[in-house]
Amino acid sequence: MDGKTSSGGKIKRLVLLIGLTLALTGCAPQTPTPLPTPVIEPTTIPSPPPVTPTPTPVELPVEVTAELVNCRFGPGVVYLSLNEIRQGRTLVAVGRDESFSWWLVEDPINPGGFCWVSAEVTVAKGEVSQLPVAPPPIAAVTKLTLRVEPNRIFVDCDQFPQTVFFEAEITANGPTLVAWQWEASTGVVSDVGALVYEESGTQVINEFYRINAPNEYWVKLKILSPNELTEQVAFPVSCAP
Repeated sequence: MDGKTSSGGKIKRLVLLIGLTLALTGCAPQTPTPLPTPVIEPTTIPSPPPVTPTPTPVELPVEVTAELVNCRFGPGVVYLSLNEIRQGRTLVAVGRDESFSWWLVEDPINPGGFCWVSAEVTVAKGEVSQLPVAPPPIAAVTKLTLRVEPNRIFVDCDQFPQTVFFEAEITANGPTLVAWQWEASTGVVSDVGALVYEESGTQVINEFYRINAPNEYWVKLKILSPNELTEQVAFPVSCAP
C-alpha cells in the first residue's frame, strides 16, 4: 500500500469510532429529573370562641314597711291583687318598673310565682338601679260565668215563642280590651262585641233569645281576646199539647 491509501483508512476508522461513541451515548439510560419535594402547610386548628359568662341574676331584699301590702299581678293599682303581705316581711326583688315605683318580687305565698309591690310601702336594701327593668304582664280574662233564666221551660205547645235571658260575668286581672261573641245551638252567631277594662275587675253582659219550638238548646259565650275562653249552658224546652 502507498501512504495515501493508509491515511484514508485511518480517517474511516476515526469516523466509525466517533459514530459508535455517539450511538452508545444515545442508548445510555437517562438520569430521571427529581420531582419537587411537596411543601406541607401546617394545619390551623381554629380556636374555640370565648365563653361568655352568664350574668348572675340580681336579687335584692325588700322589707315591707306598711301594715298590710298588696302583691299585685302587675306594676300598678289597676292590676289584680294576688295576695296580701304583712309588715316586717322581707321579700326578694328580681326586677323593677322603669320609674322605680314598683318591685317585681318572688311571691311568698305561691312558690315559683312572682308579683309586684309598691316601692312606697317597702324599703329596698341595696342598689336598686342594678335591678333589671321587667315588662308589665299582659292582662287576661281569668274567669267567665254564664247563667240562663229560666234554665228550663215547660209550657203549652201553643205558648211559643218563649224568651230566655243570658247573663255573663267576665273577670280580667288588669287593663285590657276583651272581645266576645255569642253562639247558639240553632246556628245563630252574634257580632263580635268588646269590653274595655281600665283596671282589673268584673263586667256583665246580657243577651236574650227567642225560642219558637221545643228542643234541647244551648248557648255559649266565647272570649276571643286577649285570651281564648268559652263557657256554655244548656236549657231544655218542652211543651204539652
